[in-house]
Amino acid sequence: MTSPVGSVVVAGVDLGASGGRVLAARVSPDGVSLHEVSRFPNEPVLAGGTLHWDILRLYSSVVSGLRSAAASFSLASVGIDSWGVDYGLLDSSGALVGNPVHYRDVRTNGVSVPVPASSLYAVTGIQHLPFNTIYQLAASLGTPLLSAASTLLLIPDLLAYWLTGAVGAEVTNASTTALLDVSSRTWAVDVIDAAGLPRGLFPPLRRPGDVIGPVGELPGVSGVPLIAVGSHDTASAVAAVPSAGPAFAYISSGTWSLAGLELTAPVLSEESRLANFTNEAGIDGTIRYLRNVTGLWLLQECVRCWGPAAGSLESLLLSAAAVPALRFVIDADDAVFLPPGGMPDRIVSWLSSRGLPAPSEPPQIVRCILDSLALAYRRALLAAQSLSGRHADVVHIVGGGSKNELLCQLTADALGLPVLAGPAEATALGNVLVQARSLGAAPGSLDGMRALLRSSAGLSLRSYSPTGGVAVWEAAARRAGLG
Repeated sequence: MTSPVGSVVVAGVDLGASGGRVLAARVSPDGVSLHEVSRFPNEPVLAGGTLHWDILRLYSSVVSGLRSAAASFSLASVGIDSWGVDYGLLDSSGALVGNPVHYRDVRTNGVSVPVPASSLYAVTGIQHLPFNTIYQLAASLGTPLLSAASTLLLIPDLLAYWLTGAVGAEVTNASTTALLDVSSRTWAVDVIDAAGLPRGLFPPLRRPGDVIGPVGELPGVSGVPLIAVGSHDTASAVAAVPSAGPAFAYISSGTWSLAGLELTAPVLSEESRLANFTNEAGIDGTIRYLRNVTGLWLLQECVRCWGPAAGSLESLLLSAAAVPALRFVIDADDAVFLPPGGMPDRIVSWLSSRGLPAPSEPPQIVRCILDSLALAYRRALLAAQSLSGRHADVVHIVGGGSKNELLCQLTADALGLPVLAGPAEATALGNVLVQARSLGAAPGSLDGMRALLRSSAGLSLRSYSPTGGVAVWEAAARRAGLG
Protein backbone atom coordinates (compact mmCIF):
# COMPACT_ATOMS: atom_id res chain seq x y z
CA MET A 1 0.00 0.00 0.00
CA THR A 2 1.27 3.44 -0.92
CA SER A 3 1.86 5.84 1.97
CA PRO A 4 -0.03 9.15 1.80
CA VAL A 5 2.08 12.15 0.79
CA GLY A 6 -0.34 14.88 1.88
CA SER A 7 -2.63 16.82 -0.43
CA VAL A 8 -2.31 17.01 -4.21
CA VAL A 9 -4.31 18.79 -6.88
CA VAL A 10 -5.09 16.75 -9.99
CA ALA A 11 -7.14 17.49 -13.11
CA GLY A 12 -9.91 15.16 -14.23
CA VAL A 13 -11.19 15.25 -17.81
CA ASP A 14 -14.68 13.73 -17.80
CA LEU A 15 -16.31 13.27 -21.20
CA GLY A 16 -19.90 12.15 -21.72
CA ALA A 17 -22.07 11.56 -24.74
CA SER A 18 -23.59 15.05 -24.58
CA GLY A 19 -20.88 17.15 -22.92
CA GLY A 20 -17.54 17.25 -21.19
CA ARG A 21 -15.85 18.89 -18.23
CA VAL A 22 -12.44 19.58 -16.83
CA LEU A 23 -12.28 19.57 -13.04
CA ALA A 24 -9.55 20.24 -10.54
CA ALA A 25 -9.62 18.15 -7.38
CA ARG A 26 -7.74 18.52 -4.14
CA VAL A 27 -7.21 15.13 -2.53
CA SER A 28 -5.90 14.95 1.03
CA PRO A 29 -6.22 12.67 4.06
CA ASP A 30 -9.33 14.71 4.96
CA GLY A 31 -11.18 13.90 1.74
CA VAL A 32 -11.77 15.13 -1.79
CA SER A 33 -13.00 18.50 -3.02
CA LEU A 34 -13.89 19.25 -6.64
CA HIS A 35 -13.75 22.51 -8.58
CA GLU A 36 -15.26 22.66 -12.05
CA VAL A 37 -12.89 24.54 -14.34
CA SER A 38 -14.74 24.32 -17.65
CA ARG A 39 -17.76 22.71 -19.22
CA PHE A 40 -18.37 22.27 -22.93
CA PRO A 41 -20.85 20.57 -25.28
CA ASN A 42 -20.11 17.34 -27.14
CA GLU A 43 -22.37 17.44 -30.16
CA PRO A 44 -22.26 14.84 -32.94
CA VAL A 45 -22.12 15.94 -36.57
CA LEU A 46 -24.05 14.29 -39.42
CA ALA A 47 -21.93 14.49 -42.57
CA GLY A 48 -22.30 12.48 -45.76
CA GLY A 49 -25.01 10.38 -44.13
CA THR A 50 -22.73 9.28 -41.26
CA LEU A 51 -22.97 10.44 -37.65
CA HIS A 52 -19.52 11.45 -36.34
CA TRP A 53 -18.01 12.74 -33.13
CA ASP A 54 -16.49 16.20 -33.55
CA ILE A 55 -13.25 14.91 -32.07
CA LEU A 56 -11.03 17.88 -32.92
CA ARG A 57 -13.39 20.33 -31.26
CA LEU A 58 -13.58 17.99 -28.28
CA TYR A 59 -9.80 17.85 -28.04
CA SER A 60 -9.58 21.62 -28.34
CA SER A 61 -12.05 21.98 -25.46
CA VAL A 62 -10.02 19.55 -23.33
CA VAL A 63 -6.80 21.47 -24.03
CA SER A 64 -8.46 24.79 -23.21
CA GLY A 65 -9.82 23.37 -19.94
CA LEU A 66 -6.45 21.96 -18.92
CA ARG A 67 -4.78 25.30 -19.59
CA SER A 68 -7.37 27.03 -17.40
CA ALA A 69 -6.84 24.46 -14.65
CA ALA A 70 -3.06 24.92 -14.80
CA ALA A 71 -3.48 28.69 -14.61
CA SER A 72 -5.28 28.37 -11.26
CA PHE A 73 -3.70 25.27 -9.70
CA SER A 74 -0.35 23.55 -9.53
CA LEU A 75 -1.36 20.24 -11.12
CA ALA A 76 0.26 16.99 -10.02
CA SER A 77 -1.35 14.92 -12.79
CA VAL A 78 -4.15 14.63 -15.36
CA GLY A 79 -6.58 11.76 -16.07
CA ILE A 80 -9.19 11.21 -18.80
CA ASP A 81 -12.40 9.17 -18.84
CA SER A 82 -15.10 8.91 -21.49
CA TRP A 83 -17.81 6.67 -22.88
CA GLY A 84 -16.87 3.28 -24.35
CA VAL A 85 -16.87 1.39 -27.66
CA ASP A 86 -16.02 4.30 -30.02
CA TYR A 87 -12.55 4.79 -31.45
CA GLY A 88 -10.26 6.61 -33.82
CA LEU A 89 -7.93 4.97 -36.33
CA LEU A 90 -4.33 6.05 -36.91
CA ASP A 91 -2.32 5.37 -40.05
CA SER A 92 1.32 4.26 -40.01
CA SER A 93 2.47 7.86 -39.56
CA GLY A 94 0.26 8.35 -36.49
CA ALA A 95 -2.26 10.57 -38.30
CA LEU A 96 -6.00 10.21 -37.63
CA VAL A 97 -7.82 8.42 -40.46
CA GLY A 98 -11.27 10.04 -40.54
CA ASN A 99 -13.43 11.37 -37.75
CA PRO A 100 -14.55 8.74 -35.19
CA VAL A 101 -18.06 7.48 -35.91
CA HIS A 102 -20.77 7.86 -33.28
CA TYR A 103 -22.13 4.66 -31.74
CA ARG A 104 -25.68 5.75 -32.65
CA ASP A 105 -24.85 5.75 -36.36
CA VAL A 106 -26.84 3.23 -38.41
CA ARG A 107 -23.83 1.55 -40.03
CA THR A 108 -23.92 -1.38 -37.60
CA ASN A 109 -27.60 -2.19 -38.18
CA GLY A 110 -27.80 -5.89 -39.01
CA VAL A 111 -24.03 -6.40 -38.86
CA SER A 112 -22.77 -9.72 -37.49
CA VAL A 113 -19.42 -11.46 -37.02
CA PRO A 114 -18.50 -15.10 -37.81
CA VAL A 115 -18.18 -15.96 -34.12
CA PRO A 116 -21.00 -17.86 -32.38
CA ALA A 117 -22.68 -15.62 -29.82
CA SER A 118 -22.13 -18.14 -27.04
CA SER A 119 -18.42 -18.44 -27.86
CA LEU A 120 -17.99 -14.67 -28.02
CA TYR A 121 -19.67 -14.23 -24.63
CA ALA A 122 -17.69 -17.06 -23.01
CA VAL A 123 -14.48 -15.15 -23.74
CA THR A 124 -15.41 -11.46 -23.59
CA GLY A 125 -18.45 -11.55 -21.26
CA ILE A 126 -19.92 -8.55 -23.09
CA GLN A 127 -23.63 -8.24 -23.74
CA HIS A 128 -24.74 -7.96 -27.33
CA LEU A 129 -25.24 -4.35 -28.33
CA PRO A 130 -25.30 -3.50 -32.05
CA PHE A 131 -22.76 -0.71 -31.59
CA ASN A 132 -20.09 -2.72 -29.75
CA THR A 133 -16.65 -2.05 -31.22
CA ILE A 134 -16.46 -5.50 -32.76
CA TYR A 135 -19.53 -4.74 -34.89
CA GLN A 136 -18.33 -1.25 -35.78
CA LEU A 137 -15.10 -2.79 -37.08
CA ALA A 138 -16.99 -5.55 -38.90
CA ALA A 139 -19.04 -2.85 -40.65
CA SER A 140 -15.76 -1.27 -41.80
CA LEU A 141 -14.14 -4.42 -43.19
CA GLY A 142 -13.03 -3.90 -46.78
CA THR A 143 -13.28 -0.12 -46.63
CA PRO A 144 -10.36 2.12 -47.57
CA LEU A 145 -10.52 3.66 -44.11
CA LEU A 146 -9.85 0.40 -42.28
CA SER A 147 -7.30 -0.66 -44.88
CA ALA A 148 -5.30 2.51 -44.18
CA ALA A 149 -5.36 2.01 -40.40
CA SER A 150 -2.43 0.75 -38.35
CA THR A 151 -3.68 1.41 -34.81
CA LEU A 152 -7.06 1.62 -33.08
CA LEU A 153 -7.37 3.97 -30.11
CA LEU A 154 -10.50 4.26 -27.99
CA ILE A 155 -11.60 7.83 -27.35
CA PRO A 156 -9.72 8.52 -24.06
CA ASP A 157 -6.65 6.75 -25.44
CA LEU A 158 -6.80 8.86 -28.62
CA LEU A 159 -6.84 12.06 -26.57
CA ALA A 160 -4.04 10.70 -24.39
CA TYR A 161 -2.01 10.00 -27.55
CA TRP A 162 -2.40 13.56 -28.75
CA LEU A 163 -1.38 14.87 -25.33
CA THR A 164 1.61 12.59 -24.77
CA GLY A 165 2.47 10.71 -27.97
CA ALA A 166 2.04 7.40 -26.10
CA VAL A 167 -0.01 4.61 -27.70
CA GLY A 168 -2.02 2.20 -25.56
CA ALA A 169 -5.44 0.96 -24.49
CA GLU A 170 -6.68 1.24 -20.90
CA VAL A 171 -8.28 -2.03 -19.87
CA THR A 172 -11.64 -0.85 -18.41
CA ASN A 173 -12.52 0.83 -21.70
CA ALA A 174 -10.98 -1.94 -23.79
CA SER A 175 -13.33 -4.38 -22.09
CA THR A 176 -16.33 -2.68 -23.75
CA THR A 177 -15.10 -3.62 -27.23
CA ALA A 178 -16.13 -7.32 -27.07
CA LEU A 179 -12.52 -7.98 -28.16
CA LEU A 180 -10.92 -8.40 -24.72
CA ASP A 181 -10.63 -11.66 -22.80
CA VAL A 182 -12.35 -10.58 -19.58
CA SER A 183 -10.80 -13.34 -17.48
CA SER A 184 -7.17 -12.76 -18.46
CA ARG A 185 -7.58 -9.04 -19.29
CA THR A 186 -5.64 -9.50 -22.54
CA TRP A 187 -6.74 -8.97 -26.12
CA ALA A 188 -8.85 -11.94 -27.27
CA VAL A 189 -6.67 -12.84 -30.24
CA ASP A 190 -8.76 -15.86 -31.24
CA VAL A 191 -11.86 -13.65 -31.43
CA ILE A 192 -9.93 -10.97 -33.32
CA ASP A 193 -8.73 -13.57 -35.83
CA ALA A 194 -12.15 -15.17 -36.22
CA ALA A 195 -13.73 -11.77 -36.85
CA GLY A 196 -11.24 -11.16 -39.66
CA LEU A 197 -9.64 -8.20 -37.94
CA PRO A 198 -5.90 -7.45 -38.06
CA ARG A 199 -4.20 -8.12 -34.71
CA GLY A 200 -1.88 -5.19 -35.24
CA LEU A 201 -4.74 -2.72 -34.78
CA PHE A 202 -4.81 -3.33 -31.06
CA PRO A 203 -2.20 -1.49 -28.96
CA PRO A 204 -0.59 -2.58 -25.68
CA LEU A 205 -2.92 -2.61 -22.69
CA ARG A 206 -2.47 -0.50 -19.57
CA ARG A 207 -4.13 -0.52 -16.16
CA PRO A 208 -5.70 2.22 -14.04
CA GLY A 209 -2.89 3.96 -12.17
CA ASP A 210 -0.28 3.44 -14.88
CA VAL A 211 1.57 6.60 -15.89
CA ILE A 212 0.97 7.09 -19.62
CA GLY A 213 3.60 9.82 -19.99
CA PRO A 214 4.20 13.53 -19.57
CA VAL A 215 1.94 15.98 -21.37
CA GLY A 216 3.80 17.45 -24.34
CA GLU A 217 4.03 21.00 -25.60
CA LEU A 218 1.04 22.52 -23.85
CA PRO A 219 1.73 25.81 -22.04
CA GLY A 220 1.19 25.46 -18.31
CA VAL A 221 0.60 21.70 -18.50
CA SER A 222 3.73 20.55 -20.30
CA GLY A 223 5.55 17.87 -18.30
CA VAL A 224 2.60 17.06 -16.02
CA PRO A 225 2.08 13.26 -15.96
CA LEU A 226 -1.02 11.86 -17.63
CA ILE A 227 -2.19 8.91 -15.53
CA ALA A 228 -4.47 6.14 -16.77
CA VAL A 229 -7.65 6.05 -14.71
CA GLY A 230 -10.73 3.89 -15.07
CA SER A 231 -11.07 5.49 -18.49
CA HIS A 232 -14.50 4.04 -19.08
CA ASP A 233 -16.69 6.52 -17.28
CA THR A 234 -18.72 3.81 -15.56
CA ALA A 235 -15.54 2.23 -14.18
CA SER A 236 -14.66 5.55 -12.57
CA ALA A 237 -18.23 6.07 -11.36
CA VAL A 238 -18.42 2.65 -9.70
CA ALA A 239 -15.05 3.24 -8.02
CA ALA A 240 -16.67 6.26 -6.35
CA VAL A 241 -19.77 4.44 -5.07
CA PRO A 242 -19.58 5.39 -1.36
CA SER A 243 -20.49 1.95 -0.09
CA ALA A 244 -19.41 0.85 3.37
CA GLY A 245 -19.76 -2.87 2.57
CA PRO A 246 -19.90 -5.35 -0.32
CA ALA A 247 -23.66 -6.05 -0.39
CA PHE A 248 -24.65 -3.20 -2.67
CA ALA A 249 -26.07 -2.71 -6.14
CA TYR A 250 -25.40 0.39 -8.18
CA ILE A 251 -27.02 2.42 -10.90
CA SER A 252 -24.78 4.86 -12.72
CA SER A 253 -27.51 7.10 -14.04
CA GLY A 254 -26.96 9.46 -16.94
CA THR A 255 -27.71 9.40 -20.67
CA TRP A 256 -27.34 5.67 -20.21
CA SER A 257 -28.08 3.86 -16.97
CA LEU A 258 -25.71 1.08 -15.98
CA ALA A 259 -27.35 -1.12 -13.37
CA GLY A 260 -25.56 -3.97 -11.69
CA LEU A 261 -23.21 -5.38 -9.07
CA GLU A 262 -19.49 -5.25 -8.35
CA LEU A 263 -18.05 -8.78 -8.47
CA THR A 264 -14.66 -10.41 -8.08
CA ALA A 265 -15.07 -12.69 -11.13
CA PRO A 266 -17.12 -12.60 -14.33
CA VAL A 267 -20.39 -14.50 -14.78
CA LEU A 268 -20.00 -16.22 -18.17
CA SER A 269 -22.91 -18.65 -18.07
CA GLU A 270 -25.28 -19.13 -20.98
CA GLU A 271 -28.09 -17.89 -18.72
CA SER A 272 -26.18 -14.65 -18.20
CA ARG A 273 -25.67 -14.23 -21.94
CA LEU A 274 -29.32 -14.81 -22.71
CA ALA A 275 -30.24 -12.26 -20.04
CA ASN A 276 -27.97 -9.81 -21.91
CA PHE A 277 -25.69 -8.99 -18.98
CA THR A 278 -22.22 -7.62 -19.47
CA ASN A 279 -18.97 -8.22 -17.58
CA GLU A 280 -16.80 -5.12 -17.88
CA ALA A 281 -13.41 -4.66 -16.27
CA GLY A 282 -13.41 -2.49 -13.17
CA ILE A 283 -10.79 -0.98 -10.89
CA ASP A 284 -8.42 -3.35 -9.06
CA GLY A 285 -9.48 -6.49 -10.90
CA THR A 286 -13.19 -6.11 -10.12
CA ILE A 287 -15.95 -6.91 -12.59
CA ARG A 288 -18.77 -4.54 -13.36
CA TYR A 289 -21.57 -7.04 -13.84
CA LEU A 290 -24.35 -4.96 -15.29
CA ARG A 291 -26.94 -4.35 -17.90
CA ASN A 292 -27.01 -1.24 -20.06
CA VAL A 293 -30.42 0.35 -19.59
CA THR A 294 -31.63 3.13 -21.82
CA GLY A 295 -31.39 5.97 -19.31
CA LEU A 296 -32.18 9.66 -19.17
CA TRP A 297 -31.64 9.72 -22.93
CA LEU A 298 -35.41 9.26 -23.24
CA LEU A 299 -36.09 12.33 -21.12
CA GLN A 300 -33.32 14.39 -22.71
CA GLU A 301 -34.64 13.71 -26.20
CA CYS A 302 -38.23 14.57 -25.23
CA VAL A 303 -37.16 17.85 -23.63
CA ARG A 304 -35.12 18.66 -26.74
CA CYS A 305 -38.11 17.93 -28.97
CA TRP A 306 -40.53 20.00 -26.91
CA GLY A 307 -38.30 23.02 -26.53
CA PRO A 308 -39.03 25.87 -24.09
CA ALA A 309 -42.78 25.73 -24.73
CA ALA A 310 -43.15 22.68 -22.46
CA GLY A 311 -41.54 24.50 -19.52
CA SER A 312 -38.36 23.81 -17.58
CA LEU A 313 -37.25 20.31 -16.63
CA GLU A 314 -37.89 21.18 -12.99
CA SER A 315 -41.50 22.16 -13.71
CA LEU A 316 -42.03 19.04 -15.83
CA LEU A 317 -40.77 16.81 -13.02
CA LEU A 318 -42.98 18.57 -10.51
CA SER A 319 -46.03 18.06 -12.73
CA ALA A 320 -45.04 14.45 -13.44
CA ALA A 321 -45.02 13.68 -9.71
CA ALA A 322 -48.77 14.46 -9.66
CA VAL A 323 -49.55 12.03 -12.51
CA PRO A 324 -50.93 8.67 -11.26
CA ALA A 325 -48.20 6.06 -10.95
CA LEU A 326 -47.71 3.31 -13.54
CA ARG A 327 -50.56 4.49 -15.73
CA PHE A 328 -48.31 4.46 -18.83
CA VAL A 329 -45.42 1.99 -19.00
CA ILE A 330 -43.06 1.20 -21.87
CA ASP A 331 -40.10 -1.13 -22.30
CA ALA A 332 -37.39 1.52 -22.03
CA ASP A 333 -34.85 -0.89 -23.55
CA ASP A 334 -36.76 -1.43 -26.79
CA ALA A 335 -34.40 -0.69 -29.70
CA VAL A 336 -36.99 1.67 -31.20
CA PHE A 337 -35.93 4.26 -28.62
CA LEU A 338 -32.22 4.12 -29.50
CA PRO A 339 -31.98 6.65 -32.38
CA PRO A 340 -32.37 10.40 -31.83
CA GLY A 341 -35.41 12.41 -32.91
CA GLY A 342 -39.19 12.22 -32.42
CA MET A 343 -39.01 10.58 -28.99
CA PRO A 344 -42.42 11.73 -27.67
CA ASP A 345 -44.17 10.38 -30.76
CA ARG A 346 -42.30 7.07 -30.55
CA ILE A 347 -43.34 6.63 -26.92
CA VAL A 348 -46.98 7.29 -27.77
CA SER A 349 -46.80 4.98 -30.80
CA TRP A 350 -45.22 2.17 -28.74
CA LEU A 351 -48.21 2.18 -26.39
CA SER A 352 -50.92 2.78 -28.98
CA SER A 353 -49.69 -0.04 -31.22
CA ARG A 354 -50.16 -2.45 -28.32
CA GLY A 355 -53.64 -1.25 -27.49
CA LEU A 356 -52.43 0.38 -24.27
CA PRO A 357 -53.41 3.82 -22.96
CA ALA A 358 -51.02 6.49 -24.20
CA PRO A 359 -50.00 9.83 -22.65
CA SER A 360 -51.21 12.99 -24.33
CA GLU A 361 -49.19 15.77 -22.66
CA PRO A 362 -45.58 16.32 -21.59
CA PRO A 363 -45.98 15.67 -17.82
CA GLN A 364 -47.64 12.33 -18.57
CA ILE A 365 -44.82 11.37 -20.94
CA VAL A 366 -42.23 12.35 -18.31
CA ARG A 367 -44.00 10.18 -15.71
CA CYS A 368 -44.17 7.34 -18.24
CA ILE A 369 -40.40 7.58 -18.76
CA LEU A 370 -39.54 7.64 -15.05
CA ASP A 371 -41.90 4.80 -14.13
CA SER A 372 -40.51 2.77 -17.03
CA LEU A 373 -36.88 3.46 -16.03
CA ALA A 374 -37.61 2.33 -12.46
CA LEU A 375 -39.10 -0.87 -13.88
CA ALA A 376 -36.04 -1.39 -16.09
CA TYR A 377 -33.79 -0.92 -13.06
CA ARG A 378 -35.89 -3.41 -11.13
CA ARG A 379 -35.63 -6.00 -13.87
CA ALA A 380 -31.86 -5.55 -14.25
CA LEU A 381 -30.98 -5.66 -10.56
CA LEU A 382 -33.22 -8.60 -9.70
CA ALA A 383 -31.70 -10.56 -12.58
CA ALA A 384 -28.15 -9.55 -11.62
CA GLN A 385 -28.63 -10.92 -8.12
CA SER A 386 -30.20 -14.14 -9.36
CA LEU A 387 -27.55 -14.83 -12.00
CA SER A 388 -24.56 -13.99 -9.81
CA GLY A 389 -25.79 -15.51 -6.55
CA ARG A 390 -25.05 -12.21 -4.81
CA HIS A 391 -27.56 -10.29 -2.69
CA ALA A 392 -27.88 -6.51 -2.44
CA ASP A 393 -29.10 -4.79 0.71
CA VAL A 394 -28.97 -1.25 -0.69
CA VAL A 395 -28.94 0.44 -4.09
CA HIS A 396 -26.53 3.31 -4.74
CA ILE A 397 -27.56 5.72 -7.50
CA VAL A 398 -24.66 7.85 -8.70
CA GLY A 399 -24.27 10.30 -11.55
CA GLY A 400 -26.62 13.00 -12.79
CA GLY A 401 -29.73 10.89 -12.24
CA SER A 402 -29.05 10.85 -8.49
CA LYS A 403 -30.41 14.42 -8.43
CA ASN A 404 -33.76 13.30 -9.88
CA GLU A 405 -35.69 12.83 -6.65
CA LEU A 406 -38.77 11.32 -8.28
CA LEU A 407 -36.71 8.71 -10.14
CA CYS A 408 -34.79 7.79 -6.97
CA GLN A 409 -37.99 7.29 -4.97
CA LEU A 410 -39.60 5.25 -7.75
CA THR A 411 -36.50 3.04 -7.87
CA ALA A 412 -36.72 2.38 -4.12
CA ASP A 413 -40.41 1.55 -4.50
CA ALA A 414 -39.90 -0.74 -7.50
CA LEU A 415 -37.12 -2.76 -5.84
CA GLY A 416 -38.37 -2.64 -2.27
CA LEU A 417 -34.86 -1.63 -1.20
CA PRO A 418 -33.41 1.54 0.31
CA VAL A 419 -31.71 3.85 -2.16
CA LEU A 420 -28.75 6.11 -1.40
CA ALA A 421 -28.43 8.82 -4.03
CA GLY A 422 -25.13 10.53 -4.74
CA PRO A 423 -22.58 11.63 -5.47
CA ALA A 424 -23.69 13.20 -8.73
CA GLU A 425 -20.01 13.70 -9.58
CA ALA A 426 -19.09 10.04 -9.10
CA THR A 427 -17.29 9.67 -12.43
CA ALA A 428 -15.03 12.66 -11.78
CA LEU A 429 -14.40 11.50 -8.21
CA GLY A 430 -13.38 8.02 -9.30
CA ASN A 431 -11.10 9.54 -11.94
CA VAL A 432 -9.24 11.80 -9.50
CA LEU A 433 -9.03 9.22 -6.71
CA VAL A 434 -7.19 6.76 -8.95
CA GLN A 435 -4.77 9.52 -9.94
CA ALA A 436 -4.22 10.52 -6.31
CA ARG A 437 -3.62 6.91 -5.31
CA SER A 438 -0.97 6.58 -8.02
CA LEU A 439 0.70 9.68 -6.58
CA GLY A 440 0.56 8.28 -3.03
CA ALA A 441 -2.06 10.79 -1.84
CA ALA A 442 -5.00 8.37 -1.46
CA PRO A 443 -5.42 4.94 0.16
CA GLY A 444 -4.13 1.96 -1.78
CA SER A 445 -7.32 -0.13 -1.68
CA LEU A 446 -10.70 0.42 -3.29
CA ASP A 447 -12.36 0.18 0.14
CA GLY A 448 -9.91 2.79 1.42
CA MET A 449 -10.67 5.18 -1.42
CA ARG A 450 -14.39 4.81 -0.74
CA ALA A 451 -13.85 5.46 2.96
CA LEU A 452 -11.89 8.61 2.11
CA LEU A 453 -14.76 9.70 -0.14
CA ARG A 454 -17.31 9.14 2.65
CA SER A 455 -15.23 11.33 4.97
CA SER A 456 -15.23 14.23 2.50
CA ALA A 457 -17.01 17.27 3.90
CA GLY A 458 -18.71 18.09 0.60
CA LEU A 459 -20.24 14.64 0.05
CA SER A 460 -24.02 14.89 0.03
CA LEU A 461 -26.10 11.70 0.03
CA ARG A 462 -29.87 11.46 0.09
CA SER A 463 -31.72 8.41 1.39
CA TYR A 464 -34.98 7.04 -0.03
CA SER A 465 -36.98 4.31 1.68
CA PRO A 466 -39.45 2.14 -0.25
CA THR A 467 -43.12 2.98 0.20
CA GLY A 468 -45.87 0.43 -0.28
CA GLY A 469 -45.38 -3.02 -1.72
CA VAL A 470 -43.82 -4.24 -4.94
CA ALA A 471 -46.97 -6.05 -6.16
CA VAL A 472 -48.12 -3.06 -8.21
CA TRP A 473 -44.70 -2.93 -9.87
CA GLU A 474 -44.84 -6.63 -10.66
CA ALA A 475 -48.22 -6.12 -12.32
CA ALA A 476 -46.95 -3.13 -14.32
CA ALA A 477 -43.92 -5.14 -15.44
CA ARG A 478 -46.19 -7.89 -16.80
CA ARG A 479 -48.31 -5.31 -18.58
CA ALA A 480 -45.26 -3.91 -20.38
CA GLY A 481 -43.88 -7.36 -21.15
CA LEU A 482 -41.03 -6.99 -18.66
CA GLY A 483 -41.56 -10.27 -16.82
